[in-house]
Amino acid sequence: MTDSPIRLLLADDHPVVRAGLRAVLETEPGLVVVAETATAEEAVARAGEGDIDVVLMDLQFGPGMTGADATAAITARPDAPRVLIVTTYDTDADTLPAIEAGATGYLLKDAHPEDLAAAVRTAAAGRTTLAPTVADRLMNRMRMPDTALTRREIEVLTLVADGLSNRAIADRLYLTEGTVKSHLARSYTKLGVDSRTSAVATATDLGLIRR
Repeated sequence: MTDSPIRLLLADDHPVVRAGLRAVLETEPGLVVVAETATAEEAVARAGEGDIDVVLMDLQFGPGMTGADATAAITARPDAPRVLIVTTYDTDADTLPAIEAGATGYLLKDAHPEDLAAAVRTAAAGRTTLAPTVADRLMNRMRMPDTALTRREIEVLTLVADGLSNRAIADRLYLTEGTVKSHLARSYTKLGVDSRTSAVATATDLGLIRR
């Protein structure tokens, strides 16, 4: 039925953010917030109950499952609700996993209320809305695939930025130490740098990793 409201689940670990989203969305005709969750695990469980059309998902929760993990778990089910990422993070390290996980859209929390409502309706219809900065990043990756870091290269550099050694990174990602070194070498070439410190600084400046 075209007149049925779009039923929303808000998944964010900050009560103030959830309250703000609810306040904005419930002023919009045809949108109704039916549930809120404070963890990604709760979001996965609640989204599976069959009465949700769109999940508004943050990316960073506390310990445990991330928003990207939850998005993958939700979208893997038959007749799953759409997932719209609403977060403060726009680095490749954040956007790529979420989009690969099956998110229908990706908005930043500073989006205008009317843009948020429009994105929810677009997601409910199965179409994509991307924040301008995220769309620009994806377009640049498509235009220059040879210089874009892969998701794995971004993961390795993020752990370098966290101070981990090659051995520790290998253990964390279940790789060999040689594979980690190969990922770093390719990253250095793509970034035009010759050291771990320079790679981290450049990747941070380019918005590829978050410090």
